[in-house]
Amino acid sequence: MKRSTLLILSITGVYSAILHTAAWSVNNFLMTGPKAYLTFSSSVAAGAHSGMEECKFQFGWERWNCPESALQLSTHNRLRSATRETSFVHAISSAGVMYTLTRNCSLGDFESCGCDDSRNGRVGGRGWVWGGCSDNVEFGEKVSKLFVDALETGHDTRALINLHNNEVGRLAVKDTMRRACKCHGVSGSCSIQTCWLQLAEFREIGNYLKIKYDQAHKLEMDKRRLRAGNSADSRGATAETFHHIHATELVFLEDSPDYCTRNASLGHHGTEGRECLQTGKNLSQWEKRSCRRLCTECGLRVEERRTEVVASCNCKFHWCCTVRCEQCRTLVAKHFCTRRDSAAPNHIRQRNRGHRR
Repeated sequence: MKRSTLLILSITGVYSAILHTAAWSVNNFLMTGPKAYLTFSSSVAAGAHSGMEECKFQFGWERWNCPESALQLSTHNRLRSATRETSFVHAISSAGVMYTLTRNCSLGDFESCGCDDSRNGRVGGRGWVWGGCSDNVEFGEKVSKLFVDALETGHDTRALINLHNNEVGRLAVKDTMRRACKCHGVSGSCSIQTCWLQLAEFREIGNYLKIKYDQAHKLEMDKRRLRAGNSADSRGATAETFHHIHATELVFLEDSPDYCTRNASLGHHGTEGRECLQTGKNLSQWEKRSCRRLCTECGLRVEERRTEVVASCNCKFHWCCTVRCEQCRTLVAKHFCTRRDSAAPNHIRQRNRGHRR
């Protein structure tokens, strides 16, 4: 690790617990912002981490499950991927950084930032006026752009796609904000309400962007003009294509690879060895089909393994003031994707087509 990176990390005090799963991404986020904004670096790091954790949750039971290689966001050097999955990574990471900066601003963690009271006192609608402490998303948006968008140093189509998807993530934070209100009036009559805007739960933003991922639009471009790189012809082709794309729509350029099989050069681990779900309480239909999606359709078989789980049980309260528990051991059935027997055909029955995960 470069000496300058170590210096920044020591100044910002970013905890190793946050960094250990996202070191590449976080270090690059921290290196992009102006020195004047180093005070926000720990929030940027936490936001990038929360974005990737949400990515892992949203794709937990899909063929592509947001592996560590997905943290490599910029398009410089060999990192040129522009798939549907890449579009989600850019959006959720950008949203995570903006969300954390905005939240920490409202909590008073930054001297230079506070609530957004620009609309306070104005009539917002029938029976309510703006007031209270609205989350300052304008601040979060401004600072997050300085860190996240600075990763894109090129001007080619892939870089422009990434910048567009970064913006989709920031717009998702705004579009999911909700209005909170407090009643006023004689004897709690609520004759008038004071309302403000607050951030939604980050899970709601993740769900919102997952829908955008499913509806993502593939850019169909003239390959000859695209190969022109950063020429005026290439920029013209890109401008024509983006003219018809809505600001909240995720876009990608390349079809997804076959995530069933391992590809070390691309950082894909395949689905062999992955856990899937067959039984359990409150499973969605998507989760119930995970064994078929991850195993059967990838030419693998489902293997049941019984695992011993140790958990606290029969807990009792003793005066005063301790809780004592026993240690109970139970066998839990889990299911994994494994290779078929050598005698059985080992071909993949159904390849990954389009954006199927």
